[in-house]
Amino acid sequence: MAVRVGNIKIGGGAPLVLIAGPCVVENRDMILRTAETIQRIARRLKTPLIFKSSYKKANRTSGTSFTTIGEEKALQILAEVKSTFDIPILTDVHSEQEVKIASEVVDVLQIPAFLCRQTELLEAAGKTGKVVNIKKGQFLAPEDMSLAAAKVAAAGSRRILLTERGASFGYHNLVVDMRSLSIMRKTGYPVVLDATHSVQLPSSGAKSGGQPEFIFPIARAGVAAGCDALFVEVHPNPPKAFSDAASQLRLDLLGKLLKQVTAIDRLCKKF
Repeated sequence: MAVRVGNIKIGGGAPLVLIAGPCVVENRDMILRTAETIQRIARRLKTPLIFKSSYKKANRTSGTSFTTIGEEKALQILAEVKSTFDIPILTDVHSEQEVKIASEVVDVLQIPAFLCRQTELLEAAGKTGKVVNIKKGQFLAPEDMSLAAAKVAAAGSRRILLTERGASFGYHNLVVDMRSLSIMRKTGYPVVLDATHSVQLPSSGAKSGGQPEFIFPIARAGVAAGCDALFVEVHPNPPKAFSDAASQLRLDLLGKLLKQVTAIDRLCKKF
């Protein structure tokens, strides 16, 4: 099954789609400049693009961690990105009320991994008719995602994406089992690999750590394994990022990564 986001086709043998952007909306200038740079890179490499940024981060390690510059202000910035660059927008939602607010602005509603079993949240997202990207919980087996998808479908939408973002491996570590992409594809929905959250070291003290040196090999492996879209959080200066500072990809490395994975995608689809 293929899912369309505007003019972009995800799955069904279509070329690899890039979902990219900063983890969270920090300020207008950074978001607009980053979106412009990502779009320029994606166009040069002829890759369909969905811009990603969270207008609010509710799942934080510490109660003192940054959450939002203001929900309304952040959504206005995402709306400006959408209108200025004519690209679809993806953002996280954490409650039924957030679904109602965010769905008025964005094209893809993302269910965070920790909330992938929240029935009312999944149903609310499905009722909007928007594309719903469900991130697989670190605590779930990939075949369990069929049940999460069924909740969205029962609410009225089969425009569903399923995202792999690593599984808990002991304490403070994640691993990506590339078999999960094939297993989740059996649901009939397109699959996405999140190459940056997969390198997190969760809850390492008051905030999560990360191993960004593994973004490239995980992304290459996921595309070779047949993911339909690649999810990458990017930031102009990751150490200064308000969220996920230890796992975001440096913006100036995105072109190199995208060149590699699109070549792999073309080769795999050729055969």
